[in-house]
Amino acid sequence: MGWYTPTAVTPDLTGSLVCAWSACAEGQHLLVPDGCIDVLWIPGVGIRVCGPETAAWSFTLPPGTESFGIRFRPGSAPPALRTSAAQIRNTRVDLADVLGSAAQRMLVDRLEHTDGTAARLSVLQAAGRRWLADRPGTDLLAAWLTSALSSRSCSVAALADASSMTGRQLQRRCNDAFGYGPSTLRSILRLQRFMYLARADRNRGLAALAADAGYSDQAHLSRECRRIATVTPTELLAGEAPDWHGGASVLDVRSMQDASLPAAGESAA
Repeated sequence: MGWYTPTAVTPDLTGSLVCAWSACAEGQHLLVPDGCIDVLWIPGVGIRVCGPETAAWSFTLPPGTESFGIRFRPGSAPPALRTSAAQIRNTRVDLADVLGSAAQRMLVDRLEHTDGTAARLSVLQAAGRRWLADRPGTDLLAAWLTSALSSRSCSVAALADASSMTGRQLQRRCNDAFGYGPSTLRSILRLQRFMYLARADRNRGLAALAADAGYSDQAHLSRECRRIATVTPTELLAGEAPDWHGGASVLDVRSMQDASLPAAGESAA
């Protein structure tokens, strides 16, 4: 992707941010849901918070439009930005709408008086670090759910049981943390798992990848891929989405070897 460059964040932020990134847009691009929330700056336009998406969407900007951003891991942004993810689902809002106009003005001023991509990404990471430090507390449930669903497609009932919640309580907590319920989160992270496994071994066939990612069969993968990403699995792997996070992943990769729920809790829904 010559127009878009993901960059690793500083080690102290890797638990909350997937990556930082810069872009110089040209043409049309398809964005596939990944459970993340981005904070981005477009010079001359402002700072936007891009909420979690439930379906793929495409965008086109005037050629040469620059932007710089940081990408929060699933469930990490709402406490830092002091907002419910459900309030910004499938939409983009000004930073001022969640943190106030003073926070937006201060950050825009710093970015406008900073030259160079690396320095601007440093400013954005420093802002993310401040927001995370000021948050009321870490959402341990969100971190646990991301870890559990990174490794396997657990049923909603098993997740509720393991977290000592009713299904309704789990739904409400998931809406606040991720912008949607546990079944949607499961589908989005399962598709991310499929892309992660495909990147790790580009010679594996779709049927084997589907099984390893937790789909009931290749047809199930195809249906879910079309529903979430609007393209076939082959088209998805040939596009930009698998490389969207650079060398990082939205998944809790460690949990893929150390599953946190028993196999009986798996679901192919």
